[in-house]
Amino acid sequence: MQGRKVLSNLVANQLIHEKYGGVVPELASRAHQKNIVPVVAEALAQAQIKPTDLDAIAFTSGPGLMGSLLVGGAFAKSMALALDIPLLAVHHMQAHILAHFIDDGTQTAPEFPFLCLTVSGGHTQLIRVVNPQTFEILGQTLDDAAGEAFDKLAKMLGLPYPGGPVVDRLAREGNPHAFVFAKPSIPDLNFSFSGLKTSFLYFLQRSVQQNPDFITQNLNDICASGQAAIVQVLMDKLQKAVAKTGITRIAIAGGVSANSGLREALQEAASKNGWHIHIPPVAFTTDNAAMIGITGYFQYLSGNFAPLDVKIEARKTGL
Repeated sequence: MQGRKVLSNLVANQLIHEKYGGVVPELASRAHQKNIVPVVAEALAQAQIKPTDLDAIAFTSGPGLMGSLLVGGAFAKSMALALDIPLLAVHHMQAHILAHFIDDGTQTAPEFPFLCLTVSGGHTQLIRVVNPQTFEILGQTLDDAAGEAFDKLAKMLGLPYPGGPVVDRLAREGNPHAFVFAKPSIPDLNFSFSGLKTSFLYFLQRSVQQNPDFITQNLNDICASGQAAIVQVLMDKLQKAVAKTGITRIAIAGGVSANSGLREALQEAASKNGWHIHIPPVAFTTDNAAMIGITGYFQYLSGNFAPLDVKIEARKTGL
């Protein structure tokens, strides 16, 4: 990053997880260890800068897979120490939100305060964002995340991993009203997706029992209806958050924010209710270096430097 501009943003794909239908932590950490040196070298080359040109090193301190976090943390600490420059420990979920402030010429950063619906494979949260350092959790999932619901539905249907994007693609050719699934009734602004996953499972078991070819014959409609159910849960809570806070500046973030059904639902709600919405470019929705860089940039401006013994945490509470 140079200020809020991205000079390079590389992602090392870990295709090996497709074979196992999900992320295998040990394989992920080994892949991180194998790729981190060549990826950093290529990123510097693409940015046309030398290590000595760097002002600080930002890295993810959590939440995430412990093995992968340790690899990245050890590398970042070593590089910061060797170059004698500040170290910036970034909260993964803050980074998803602050990706909206990357200056790539295609998006306008939201004004503070704003509400952010953060939806990823492991997290679903409603956040009031006061400034780049102050985040208030209004509601979060009590069990599974929205991304897990998408992936579980895909697995039940025999679709490849990662399943969320596949469900999204097939849903575009289906009828979102073809089938109805039981939606959770959770108080306040918290979420739950475990019951919805169970509803998917029982529905498919009953349907396949009656017709062994049910999934094949109705795949697009199942995907469309399942996606609509997940999106409706998210939108219902977002509507409640707007009513409770009076804030009508809305952003979405995280891997599931790339979902076309969620984007369309947000645009429709914005048009109906007069919201000012911010939808990130797809490149900045899934985990990426640029979102860590922009968060590090704001921490650098505020002098929020981390000590070399900063703790790596796979599970972080709060923001």
